[in-house]
Amino acid sequence: MIWLVTVVLFLFLNFALQFENALAATLNLPSTSLQDGPALLAGQASNSTALNAYGISPVSLASDGTYYVVLQAGQISFRAALDTGSADFWLTSTECTTSTCTSVPRYPLTYDSPTFVPINNNGTTFSVDYADGTSASGFVARETVEVANVTLANQAFGVVTNSNITLVDEVSGILGLGFSRQSEISARAVNATPFFSTLAQQGILDYPIFGLSLTRNATGTLALGAIDVSVVQNASEIVWNEVMSFSPVGTQTNTSGYFFWAIPLSSFAVNGTQYTPQPTYPGPLYNVSIALLDVGTPGLYGPYQDVTRLYSSFPSSRLVDDSGQWVIPCDSSATMSFSFGAGNSFVLEPTDYIIGPAEGNPDLCLSWPKASPPSADGVDWLLGTPFLRTVYSIWSYGIDSQEPPMIGLYPRNNASAPVQPFAVVQSSLSSESATIATTLPNYLLATPSYTTPPYAFNTSVPAAYGEIVQSELATSTYSPLIGALGVNATALPQVSGAYTLLVTNSNGAVVTSTSHISQPSVTLGVPPGWSGASSLSVPGTGLSISMLIALAAGTWVL
Repeated sequence: MIWLVTVVLFLFLNFALQFENALAATLNLPSTSLQDGPALLAGQASNSTALNAYGISPVSLASDGTYYVVLQAGQISFRAALDTGSADFWLTSTECTTSTCTSVPRYPLTYDSPTFVPINNNGTTFSVDYADGTSASGFVARETVEVANVTLANQAFGVVTNSNITLVDEVSGILGLGFSRQSEISARAVNATPFFSTLAQQGILDYPIFGLSLTRNATGTLALGAIDVSVVQNASEIVWNEVMSFSPVGTQTNTSGYFFWAIPLSSFAVNGTQYTPQPTYPGPLYNVSIALLDVGTPGLYGPYQDVTRLYSSFPSSRLVDDSGQWVIPCDSSATMSFSFGAGNSFVLEPTDYIIGPAEGNPDLCLSWPKASPPSADGVDWLLGTPFLRTVYSIWSYGIDSQEPPMIGLYPRNNASAPVQPFAVVQSSLSSESATIATTLPNYLLATPSYTTPPYAFNTSVPAAYGEIVQSELATSTYSPLIGALGVNATALPQVSGAYTLLVTNSNGAVVTSTSHISQPSVTLGVPPGWSGASSLSVPGTGLSISMLIALAAGTWVL
């Protein structure tokens, strides 16, 4: 009867928790979750204090290679793609009638949300442009936004009324997690800092960090204000990197500050053959090469002067088009690595960097990285999800006057692991149906040459590496844990994306079963109790259903 008692106990606890939170909402008290002990069990957990919080939410992979979370805007659920390469949060609205908008759930402007606050009678416009040439535009408003059970009232966001950005899998917008200086919305409206900037500047989180676990075949996690200890087994192994500060753009301001989640790249290697990057702008950037880490980019990109040398370590590799795409033999067993600081290498196996075989040349595989022409912002390398899947990444916003922004990298690939056999690569490519519909040219392409554009930042205002700035970061009421004076990573708040259950197998033995949080079952784009918007139901299971399935998966003994 162990299984029956377990199920009944869980259902009772879950009902009690929901009742307590409903009562708390009625009485305007802080809500609680299954958090201490069963504490780390929570699917979307936040702590029970009123002023500080942390939480965790499932992250899923969309068919276009981007990663998304389910969030709430005005108690309406939406999927939003995560992006550390931009700063603004926006959603398509019912005012956007382009085909790219009408194919996904939209924010219903015909619904009178009690938490929607117009700015300038919806007359404050914004427009965002992306590297692929797409854009979105509309007006700025405020709404209550909840991500991972962490709630912000009056958060500025973009209400999109026109867009040519292709969105897939019912993803309705983008949640930018970059710095305020990147934000178009912040430049257009007063007190309109981006979502994570607001959390950090108002001291809402237990600590001004977020953590990302990205996976290819399972659900990852976004942790706000904490790290996911179901992934990070030993916090002392996190490699911390100071984020680069930048001079202002033109006369934007007279102070330097933080613009990108970018860190210095000290070297890259193929099968242990190491190369030193050659920065495009050695003067203004202290003769270091800059790597931008971006969850919104499903690829790896580097400058021609580096990528050409990298592929020289792959026999029979060659450039195959003017987009900077290289191919290598599909049976390559080489490891690729990137280093940030001395002795810190992060390894990519062939299944991490091989894109897939060319349909017309099945023995040759397209590969990351691709080569890019020089960029005026000085960012040479763009390390997207093929790299970020190999690490657990921790993004610390920095603290005014005390601590610079930092990126922590916790390796998930073992640098000393045996080389992947070709059979493993074949199996991976086959399972993902990764064949690319292209025929390669039957001649060698010359490496193109480009004119380097003028550096975009105003170097008359110097920027110092690891600079501690007086404003724009998290409130100085935080006590620094990972600053220049030392790292105390074990003191960072913790939450877990996994939960463990005790089950009895057919032999009568009690064994443990570990499951991971999954996307909740919600209806997208529809306010509570309202059916005036077109909706799309999200398949998946919430926490309580997931746990019951995990329990039922055992062989029970009565």
